[in-house]
Amino acid sequence: MKIAIACDHRGVKAKQKIEILLGRLGHEIVDFGTHGEPSVDYPDFGRPAAEAVGRRECARGILVCSSGIGMSMLANKVKGVRGALCYNKWAAEMSRLHNDANVLCLGADATPEPEIEEIVKTWLETAFEGGRHQRRVDKMMKTECE
Repeated sequence: MKIAIACDHRGVKAKQKIEILLGRLGHEIVDFGTHGEPSVDYPDFGRPAAEAVGRRECARGILVCSSGIGMSMLANKVKGVRGALCYNKWAAEMSRLHNDANVLCLGADATPEPEIEEIVKTWLETAFEGGRHQRRVDKMMKTECE
């Protein structure tokens, strides 16, 4: 699967570990940065990654900042994106199972490092259930503005 990934300065270490995991799992990574720890603005990196998902150039995306909140808010401004801020495996599973989330948002400072890998793996491995949830996702997506 082709996965867009981006972070701000607070998410660099987590992004690096996620990239190792994605490579180990055989995914293609499109890295939108940042790559260092000097302070940067998360929209400068998260937006291009989210837009790649919205345009379907990448199947999914993973965005990381300190809390995950900023990246989540940003992701959901992009047409075609259903971003989910997940702090645990259950939320990651539900975001895919019922909401067909295509962007996972993580808080590098809010989530213990060992849990990040489990959240990412769960999110990648969980399929959308469809059925009554498809109807709900369709209704949600109709609320998008151009």
